[in-house]
Amino acid sequence: QVQLVESGGGLVQAGGSLRLACAASGGSFSRYAMGWFRQAPGKEREFVAAITWGGGRTNYADSVKGRFTISRDNAKNTVYLRMNSLKPEDTAVYYCAAATGTNTIVVHTTLYDYWGQGTQVTVSS
Repeated sequence: QVQLVESGGGLVQAGGSLRLACAASGGSFSRYAMGWFRQAPGKEREFVAAITWGGGRTNYADSVKGRFTISRDNAKNTVYLRMNSLKPEDTAVYYCAAATGTNTIVVHTTLYDYWGQGTQVTVSS
């Protein structure tokens, strides 16, 4: 059973930065496509960023493109989300997810097999 644990969330002022981490255990992390999603109160969970097995390909939601960077360290079984120039509208619970059996960019929530418990990011204006 794969377990994903996010960390790094918190309260930050607009314009600030945070780095989220998602540590995986119990599986073959280097063969999982990984993604970050977020969910704000009263809204549906939305795609933020995704990365393939070796990190050679990444994809971002338009709302975060140029500000967020997804990366992974397969030796540490960890995927990261660096968030710069944060805005109040980035406030949400951020989740990481793992998709097994594919080495593609995965955007849709239904195609992910495992999810973390989430970490809160709050951006004050």
